[in-house]
Amino acid sequence: MPLSALELAMIQAGSQPADALRDTAAFAQELEGLGYRRLWYAEHHHSLSVGAFPPAMLTAHSATFTSAIRLGSGGVLAPNHAPISLAEQFGTLAALHPGRIDMGIGRGPGTFDEATARALRRGAGPATDAEYRQDVAAILSSLVDEIVGDTLPEPWLLASSAAGAALAAELGLPIAFAHHIRPQNTAEALTGYRAAFIPSRWCERPRSLVSVLAVCAETEEEAAWQAGPFRVFRDAVFKGTADAHPFCTPADAAAHPFTEEERDVLADFRTRQAVGAPETVARHLAQLGGFVWITWLTRGRCSQRGVRPGRWLLSSRSGWRCLATVSSG
Repeated sequence: MPLSALELAMIQAGSQPADALRDTAAFAQELEGLGYRRLWYAEHHHSLSVGAFPPAMLTAHSATFTSAIRLGSGGVLAPNHAPISLAEQFGTLAALHPGRIDMGIGRGPGTFDEATARALRRGAGPATDAEYRQDVAAILSSLVDEIVGDTLPEPWLLASSAAGAALAAELGLPIAFAHHIRPQNTAEALTGYRAAFIPSRWCERPRSLVSVLAVCAETEEEAAWQAGPFRVFRDAVFKGTADAHPFCTPADAAAHPFTEEERDVLADFRTRQAVGAPETVARHLAQLGGFVWITWLTRGRCSQRGVRPGRWLLSSRSGWRCLATVSSG
């Protein structure tokens, strides 16, 4: 099963945004060595928990230090940008690194702060369905009409709902589905996408990535401990406060006071993700089928390695041989 990764650039309590940037290229090189298919960078703004690093810039930086892994956005958020500007940025990247650049396009504001969202959109409110479709279509048209080069970036549409999947099918785009955000929508949305898909110059047949939270450790208990910060972060996402606090440590997460209702919601969410010992993670990933896009990468002995959250690796090295068939790329 081919694996890819999404870089969220989490900023842990006690660290600075610069710390999240320091080993960006080294992380891309290690994933490439492990056989990962893709590494994408997410667009976020005005957050204490996630770095505000433009995906195009991180893509350009990592591309100079790697040679085979595909790189790109997961995603750039169409309503925040002029379509022609996005086309120029990623068209240039594709010209500099032929056959290696993806352009994942999304809809959300990339922030929970309303003032920031309005500033990004020059005072405009959230994009309507029609406006978003128009933005995506304009980006695709600009790639064709404005970019001079033999190689274009490969566009993907990010989605977390049946409506987003339907747009990807209508435009003939491959889809990256956010199972790590709305896992309850995955099966229905992807079934509808495959049934309604219309071939295009971008994609001849339905293609999909499924983004999943993956936390792998030597034991189920250790994996649950390492996944603790994401449980706190996920709860904050539900409440719309995820931007207000740095990403916590596992120790802080273990002491976090959840209500009984919050615990039930998070427990249900975890059952839909890949959290546990190697055998458990491999089984969950295999059940998803196709291409898997790892949103959260972890492995055992994290504290000994000194690797920051969001950059721990799901690999077949150092005792994880049972995952070799999953991460073989």
